[in-house]
Amino acid sequence: MAGMTDCGIWLVRPESEDLALALQERLGGVLHRPWLDTSTSQKQQFSAAYRQHAQWIMIAAGGIAVRFLDGLAQDKHSDPAVVVLDEAGRFAVSLLAGHEGGANRLAYRVANAIGAVPVITTATEALKPLVVGIGCRKGVTAGQISAAVKLALGERQLNEVREIATIDLKANEPGLLEFCRQHDLPLRVLASATVAARLWVTKASDWVQQNVGLPGVCEPCALIASSRGKLIVPKTALNGVAVAVVEDNM
Repeated sequence: MAGMTDCGIWLVRPESEDLALALQERLGGVLHRPWLDTSTSQKQQFSAAYRQHAQWIMIAAGGIAVRFLDGLAQDKHSDPAVVVLDEAGRFAVSLLAGHEGGANRLAYRVANAIGAVPVITTATEALKPLVVGIGCRKGVTAGQISAAVKLALGERQLNEVREIATIDLKANEPGLLEFCRQHDLPLRVLASATVAARLWVTKASDWVQQNVGLPGVCEPCALIASSRGKLIVPKTALNGVAVAVVEDNM
């Protein structure tokens, strides 16, 4: 997937400026303000700019994005990745070139940056039934995380996992990021306040309470990330890593 330096952020209205600037500050990218050119319609401007970036974040309604993209998409292997973000910053939708072009991963990055919900509809990812919540001590390795996850999964396979979920305090933990990279798994980061507001744990931890300010991380993170899911593996701890597994309840 291309780096964020090759990403365009398309604003439909000036009212989205603050949200766009927040994204640019956290992720990089080039802002496009089409209302400054009154001689050409936004749709025409976007069509002309479409191939300038390998990735696009469009802050707009879904219908507007679809109309702007009409006639531009050619091939999922070469089309720019497009993520649509509503102006309230609630949902980051992978709209075009989701799997091959990297829009799915971009949706997670956008969501994690501003606290939105990533929306992924490609069958490759959407049909995977498991979400794994992870809490860990500082400095754990990717190998430690892998061993704990495999223990929690038991007979289930890693290729059944849709995403890894954790708390914002662990968003940049090197071992966790490396584990996700090694296994090509998206990492969903939840704000501490979000977890605290919907807290549910089977095994409270004094250590986690003292260091994180919550009685648990892995179980509430997994349950929040899978809103209709059922906890099938409660908190399982191994060598500084706590893992919980939730399965979609269709």
